[in-house]
Amino acid sequence: MTDHPKTPLLDRITLPSDLKSFDDHDLRQVADELRSETISAVSVTGGHLGAGLGVVELTVALHAVFDTPRDKIIWDVGHQCYPHKILTGRRDRIRTLRTGGGLAGFTKRAESEYDPFGAGHSSTSISAALGFATARDLGGDPGDAIAVIGDGAMSAGMAYEALNNAGHEGRRLFVILNDNEMSIAPPVGAMSSYLTRLYAGGPFQELKAAAKGAVGFLPDAFQEGARRAKEMLKGMTVGGTLFEELGFSYIGPVDGHDMEQLLPLLRTLKARATGPVLIHVVTKKGKGYAPAEDAADRGHARGRFDVVTGEQAKAKSNAPSYTAVFAKALIDEAGRDDRILGVTAAMPDGTGLKQFAERFPRRCFDVGIAEQHAVTFCAGLAAGGMKPFCAIYSTFLQRGYDQIVHDVAVQNLPVRFAIDRAGLVGQDGPTHAGAYDIAFLANLPGFTVMAAADEAELVHMVATAAAHDSGPIAFRFPRGEGTGVEMPERGQILPIGKGRMITEGKTVALLSFGTRLSEVMDACEALSARGITPTVADARFAKPLDRDLILRLARDHDALITIEEGAVGGFGSHVAQLLAEEGVFDTGLKFRSMVLPDEFVDHDAPRAMYDTSALNAEHIEAKVLSVLGIGDLDARRARGDQL
Repeated sequence: MTDHPKTPLLDRITLPSDLKSFDDHDLRQVADELRSETISAVSVTGGHLGAGLGVVELTVALHAVFDTPRDKIIWDVGHQCYPHKILTGRRDRIRTLRTGGGLAGFTKRAESEYDPFGAGHSSTSISAALGFATARDLGGDPGDAIAVIGDGAMSAGMAYEALNNAGHEGRRLFVILNDNEMSIAPPVGAMSSYLTRLYAGGPFQELKAAAKGAVGFLPDAFQEGARRAKEMLKGMTVGGTLFEELGFSYIGPVDGHDMEQLLPLLRTLKARATGPVLIHVVTKKGKGYAPAEDAADRGHARGRFDVVTGEQAKAKSNAPSYTAVFAKALIDEAGRDDRILGVTAAMPDGTGLKQFAERFPRRCFDVGIAEQHAVTFCAGLAAGGMKPFCAIYSTFLQRGYDQIVHDVAVQNLPVRFAIDRAGLVGQDGPTHAGAYDIAFLANLPGFTVMAAADEAELVHMVATAAAHDSGPIAFRFPRGEGTGVEMPERGQILPIGKGRMITEGKTVALLSFGTRLSEVMDACEALSARGITPTVADARFAKPLDRDLILRLARDHDALITIEEGAVGGFGSHVAQLLAEEGVFDTGLKFRSMVLPDEFVDHDAPRAMYDTSALNAEHIEAKVLSVLGIGDLDARRARGDQL
């Protein structure tokens, strides 16, 4: 046993290779220090805390046993990667997590060679790991591939597609099933129940006896460690039949916080494995930090907080969040119509359906991390005469796009899509940006696509969707607080495909789609100081377009500018198509479309991201001045050009 210096062991670690100089006792101390460092860092920046705390010992063990970056550790989703980042040369920047120019909140290939595969969505790790393993065997990058996937992520079909393919291929591959009984929300479905049965009834105690019979199979150097392990080889499994039938050697369950189990097990597998192996590791989300362990979500996502008390910094806004407004409006509509149902894909809290479920438990369904299934499930509900509201974040709805087209749109089924986190979402960065739903929904025949300009409009759009039975309909709204407008007592049903005039002006018209409307109004206030009074309209609908409104704006103004929180190909593109078909451009109309840039916008505070995207009030003002030629004139004057 080595003497322990006063200097913390974590201070002696620059890269994971440094872990190989420590004995197993030291590695346990490293894990303790790593947990404290993770808590301290997230208290400063906010972020995903609980998942990382649950894999601290596993992170240390993996990096101590395997040879990263030659060996590739692929963290599914990446919520749990903060301890990994600390050990892989990024400790000095860990307090920049999720801030502009700082470390990303997920694994990111461009950030470090120790992040072999980026992720922000779940259930991709096994597919990626099989890709790495196959590339290795065909002469590509050498090294082992280790996928670390949570039990919640195992509810997604893609995980089983990958397991099935990997078992068939038979290549050397490690899949670590991190079973903490808690993803963002408690996991649901048959797989969760199956995993629970695997370690129900005290299997750890039974495995202590079973381990004794397996010692002889291990290399001499590891036999002492094996005597301490509760589970080592396939012969000691506790009911891993499903995974074995898929072609994997199943090992588990293993206590993911016991370094005396993890280290000898991983060393043995590294030395002996020839084909695909699934190691079932049981952990506790939020492990080692009471405020996280005691929280309903086990500390999944946190704002900045006090380390001693766990109390989070409170938002200063008095306006309700858009998500809360949606939840209240849906509950209100469902109180009058018992055919209204809520469906979410493992995000009851994030989408507001938790409140709906508390009021209508039989009419709310959490299908797990399975967006494809959620969409087609809703299609079946709609075909069966119900009114399903499919509440999914914009970024996650992308995962169900084939089902939106094939199962909903082609059949013209009245599924209601409540699209939360539309637009740029801040610290979670490009993997979570809701940038594309306008474009990928508005191009589908028969789809109605709405965007709320404020929280009152959102209430009206919930009512409109509830009443809409003639095909699929979607409404989008952003993350965060509303604008503080006066709220209606009850949502009004909007006429489909009709916008609204906000202010009548002249010369230039601003046509907003979504919550940039408040920035448009701020821009107009600044323009008024120059004597410019634009006309402002709220489109409300990207499909069907309000043809009369748009053509009137084009006819009565010299310039028309559309503004939206979405990528090119969305609302502005549809307006341009209408104007072109109607021959409006032949009249000399100046048309501009303000959209998100054709790039993935890095994580930052939301306003800073919209600054980068040139979609804040000052950018709208500048666009108006430019299209009227005033901006060019000001620039020439500033340069001192002769006019």
